[in-house]
Amino acid sequence: MIVIAGASGFVGGHLIDHLLAAGREVSCLARSERAANALLARGCRVIRGDITQAETLKNILHPEDIVIHLVGIIEEQGSATFRFVHVQGTSNLVDEAKRAGIRHFFYQSALGADKTSWSGYLKTKAEAEEIVMQSGIPFTIFRPSLIIGPWDGFTRKMVDLIRFSPVIPIPGEGKARFQPIYIKDWVMCMERVLDMPQDFVSSYDMGGPEHITYRQIVEKVAAALGTNKPIISLPMGIMKVSVGFLEGLRLKAPVSGDQLRLLEQDNIGDLTAVNRYFGFTPMRFDDMLREFVR
Repeated sequence: MIVIAGASGFVGGHLIDHLLAAGREVSCLARSERAANALLARGCRVIRGDITQAETLKNILHPEDIVIHLVGIIEEQGSATFRFVHVQGTSNLVDEAKRAGIRHFFYQSALGADKTSWSGYLKTKAEAEEIVMQSGIPFTIFRPSLIIGPWDGFTRKMVDLIRFSPVIPIPGEGKARFQPIYIKDWVMCMERVLDMPQDFVSSYDMGGPEHITYRQIVEKVAAALGTNKPIISLPMGIMKVSVGFLEGLRLKAPVSGDQLRLLEQDNIGDLTAVNRYFGFTPMRFDDMLREFVR
C-alpha cells in the first residue's frame, strides 16, 4: 500500500490524482474531518492521524507499505513552527515506520536544505532528512527547487498580483536564480521511485532544465497573462523592516522575513540531474506556463 502524508497539499493532490488514475491503491493521512471527506471524495482510503501528534500514528502502518511524506510548511503560524512540523513531525512518522518495518520511506525536502542555514525552513528540512537517513529504512529524498503547476501557491499569488495591481512590485532587484520544475515532471520522477524503490535509495537534487531569475519568472508569467504592466523594484531593506514590524505586532504580512531572505540567494542545482537519474528531460518554464497559465 502507498501511504501519503500531506495528500491535501498542492503536490499531494497532483500525486494522488495520478496514482488513482493509474489504478494504484492509495491511503492518505488526514488530520481533520474536512480533509478526510475531501480525500474520500477523490477515491482515497483515509487514515485519521496527524504527524505532529505521535499518539495518532500508532499502528497505522504495515510492513508492505511505502510511505510518502510530503508534509511541510513555508511559513510559521502559531504553534505550527518549522521545528514542530518538519523535525518533530518527521520523527514521529519515522518512529511508526520503524515499528512497522515498512518497505520504503520517501521524504520531500528542499533544494538548499542545510543544517547550518540561517533559514529556519532550510535548516529544519535538513534536520528532517537526517532523521530519515538514520532510520535504517530504505529511503528516497527529493530536494526540489520551485515546483510549478496548476494550483501551486507561488504562481497563484503572482498571477493575482499581476492581474489586480496597476504595477508589478518585486522585492529587491529580483536577481536570485531559481530552477523551476513542473509538477508533472516531479510526478514522473516519483512514479520511477514507486516502480523500483530499490533503485532510488539516495537523495536527489531536483529542478528543471534552466536557471532563471526571480525577475525573469515574473516577466514570463506576466507575458503568459498577456500584460505588459511595469515592474517596480521595491528596496529590500524597507520591505524587511516593514515585514519585521508586522511580525512584531503578530500581524499577517504578505511574505515572511524568512521568505524575503530566500529571494536574495540562488536556489539552483545541476541542470542535467533529472535526465541523469530519471531518464527524461523536464519541461522548460515557458512550456509549463503555456499549459496552465491563462
